[in-house]
Amino acid sequence: MRIFLNGIGAFGVDALTKLQAQGDDIVAVAAPRQSLSGRPDRLWAHAEAASIPVFETNQLKEPEVEQALRETAPELGVMAFVQEFISQETLDLPAHGTIQYHPSLLPKHRGRSSVNWPIIQGETLTGVSIFWPDQGMDTGPVLLQKDVEIGPDDTAGSLYADKLYPVGIDALAEAVELVRRGAAPKTVQDEAGATYEKPAEDRAARIDWRLPLAEVYNLVRGCDPSPGAWSRWDDQKLRILDATPLPGHEAAPGVVSAVGDDGMVIGAADGALLIRKLRLDAGAKPAAELAAENGIEVGAVFKNPSKATSES
Repeated sequence: MRIFLNGIGAFGVDALTKLQAQGDDIVAVAAPRQSLSGRPDRLWAHAEAASIPVFETNQLKEPEVEQALRETAPELGVMAFVQEFISQETLDLPAHGTIQYHPSLLPKHRGRSSVNWPIIQGETLTGVSIFWPDQGMDTGPVLLQKDVEIGPDDTAGSLYADKLYPVGIDALAEAVELVRRGAAPKTVQDEAGATYEKPAEDRAARIDWRLPLAEVYNLVRGCDPSPGAWSRWDDQKLRILDATPLPGHEAAPGVVSAVGDDGMVIGAADGALLIRKLRLDAGAKPAAELAAENGIEVGAVFKNPSKATSES
């Protein structure tokens, strides 16, 4: 099948490679020239090296770009992890329309933080959806879905890299095969079960140590590695990136009860959190090392957010 692939980075490259391996012809690619880090995007570089026509995603609306894409005669559009909305004209340009990867079981967890929120909310199941996008936020009909278990120690990083990423690549390939056979469903999403959470950014990532330990731990692992759940000590914002819950451990909420080679222990409402790694400014360090460098000792108090503000 002749495919127009729209994506970014490693996921886009792996989706392209997977589709080529099953016999599909990637006739065009859309990607940003640069990744968010400022380096050349891997999908863009891969397409150029393979002599595949490549277009900048943010230029797809331009008439000359649309015409050049139309001349590649794609049969199906495949959106492999995208960061920008695509016009309906571009979605409809391929003969069979466009399908898209999303790392949640739609209609739950629409939006760009769909990997973080199932963990933050203490869920044990999430998954991958391949759907037919429209102009809404992840609202189009579903083609197929795959369940993924969330382990008790999964972080946002491990859940995506170890589960949602490889399952998503395989699901995209399976979905393309269903389209090829004329057997691809278009199941309308049940709006009654739809959820959309705000982006998992700093305002959502501040720790309130007065909450139950399970909620604190879920926030920490749901924000690990990005943005990093955080708390203030002595007006410094420290991000917690590696932690283990200690249920039943007696420690006052927000108070450091131990600092040692294993890490730093901070109390919650009904237990404590053993913290192994912290990030201050740019670099992450072992918690004991960072504590020593900054004079954080037993009895130090981490500030809780005001109940009356969403301070970040």
